[in-house]
Amino acid sequence: MTIDQYIQNINAAYQRGNATGLGLEFVAEKNSTQSEGLNSPPLEGCPKGGVVNSPSLEGCPKGGVVNSPNPQDIITYINHIPIKRNFVENLPHNPALNQLARDKRKAGILSEVLFWQQVHQGKFHKIDFDRQRIIGNYIVDFYVKTLGLIVEIDGDSHYDKIEYDARRQQYFESLGLRMYRIADGDVKNNLDNVILDLEKYVVSEYGETNSTM
Repeated sequence: MTIDQYIQNINAAYQRGNATGLGLEFVAEKNSTQSEGLNSPPLEGCPKGGVVNSPSLEGCPKGGVVNSPNPQDIITYINHIPIKRNFVENLPHNPALNQLARDKRKAGILSEVLFWQQVHQGKFHKIDFDRQRIIGNYIVDFYVKTLGLIVEIDGDSHYDKIEYDARRQQYFESLGLRMYRIADGDVKNNLDNVILDLEKYVVSEYGETNSTM
């Protein structure tokens, strides 16, 4: 089976909600909260407060405010710009990788540890990061649930894995996720700029620049 056929099978199973034969479980995501109203899952049904983001939800009252983001869709602010949620539910998870993920967390790779010190416990604009997160048959370095964002730190070993990394990224994108890559050397030698560049990326991809809030 080729990697493209494998990805197609994963996608088909994902749409059916059925992981039979693939060795995967589909895990309901849980958003951690840093403060009330931040990093929490979107509520089902109509948005509260009569705020409608367009298109209007079925069964919701008309006449709400248009073109203003629902406060429950905003997870934080960066440079006064609201950052909108991009929460992806029910990601595939291979439980056979649980021990390997724990071992990778304990390994203490320097660049990962340095980056983790800058983002854990909400230090990066109160956004919650997971470390060594299992997604499908892969383990990613860092994952932001509320943004559906994978952050990978690439060392020298990635230089001869261009095709593998491209297929891996294609798989993640097929699930509705985004990937942001950081060079290992940049983390070790220029960490402040790494964090600033990550801020710029999050604002460019998830920022609500047309907000009237």
